[in-house]
Amino acid sequence: MKVTSLVMLLFMFSSSIFAQESVIEIPKGYSDDVGQMISMLDNLKARVTRQVVNLDQEGTDFLLDENANTPGAIIYHLAATEAYYQVYTFEGRRFNKQEQRQWNTALNLGAKAREEFKDKPISYYLKIYDDVRAKTKALLKTKDDAWFKEKIGNMSHHWAWFHVMEHQANHMGQLALIVKRI
Repeated sequence: MKVTSLVMLLFMFSSSIFAQESVIEIPKGYSDDVGQMISMLDNLKARVTRQVVNLDQEGTDFLLDENANTPGAIIYHLAATEAYYQVYTFEGRRFNKQEQRQWNTALNLGAKAREEFKDKPISYYLKIYDDVRAKTKALLKTKDDAWFKEKIGNMSHHWAWFHVMEHQANHMGQLALIVKRI
């Protein structure tokens, strides 16, 4: 009887903790749909960050195999993808030549990234990710739900940012696998 009561108490306590984390709250200053997207993007970013924030240099540069990407490079890739969707959705263009030099290696990953993205602490990559996210949030704060529904090319702005979110979720799973192998 005591064990059952203890289990019930633990379940109720843990359920309330998880319920608090599982609420999408619209940050102040954002329209409803845009704010929900920001809330979800930030939730994913926090979970990605928690997986890697304590990696030492060996972990940051860890390669699962000769064709893999390091956790540091994957974080840089997430930032590069988000930076691309900033210029695509807010300016209606692709990367210019300067932006290509800055972001293409991280965007494409592969052998060049394995060679270039190493010997930097995880904080280096997380700072890039933080800076890009801060810009995304500032830009999205200037938009409303009507803009979110507008099409750009063959997608709506909402779909574009949903894609950024699902892209981060996919790489979050990849990072979880890699971190467990370190």
